[in-house]
Amino acid sequence: MLDYSLLNQLNEYVDYHINEQELVVFEEVRQKKSCYDCFHHFELDDFIKENKKEAFNRVLFSFIDEKGFRDSEVYKKAGLDRRHFSKIRSNSSYRLSKNSVIALALALELNKEEADMLLCAAGFSLSDNEIFDLVIQFCLDKKIFNIHDVNQALNHYDLKPLAGTCE
Repeated sequence: MLDYSLLNQLNEYVDYHINEQELVVFEEVRQKKSCYDCFHHFELDDFIKENKKEAFNRVLFSFIDEKGFRDSEVYKKAGLDRRHFSKIRSNSSYRLSKNSVIALALALELNKEEADMLLCAAGFSLSDNEIFDLVIQFCLDKKIFNIHDVNQALNHYDLKPLAGTCE
C-alpha cells in the first residue's frame, strides 16, 4: 500500500516532468534532423542492417537469465498467462502492448535504464509528457515493483491499471 508521503512525492515528480516537456520536444526535433541526414550517406538496406537491434524476446529472456528468474515467476508476477508468454518465447516478431512490456519490466525488477532497453526493444518508450509514463518512471525510480502498488499509483491519477485490479 502506498503511503501519503509517497503519493505526494509522485505528485511532485509528475508536476516537475510535465513542465519540462518543451525541452524534450526540442531535443526530439534535433535528433530527427540528424537521423534524416544519415539517409544521405547510406542506402536504406545498409542503414537497417547496421542499426537493427535485438528482437524483444531475446532482450526479455536475457534479462530473465541475468536476474536469475524462472519464466513462470516472471509471467505470473506480470499478470500474463502461460500461453501468452509462450507466444512471446516462440515468435520473435510477436508484438506486445506497452502495458504488457511495462508489467514484464516490473516483474523483472528492472531499473529505469534496463526498463528503457526492454521497452525500446518492443518499440516503446516512457515519455516525460504523459502522466501514465511518469507514474511508471516514478515507480521504477522508487523500486516499486509490486503490480498492485503500481496500479494503486495509476489509480491515484484515474489511469488504467497495468493488469488485474487495484486493491
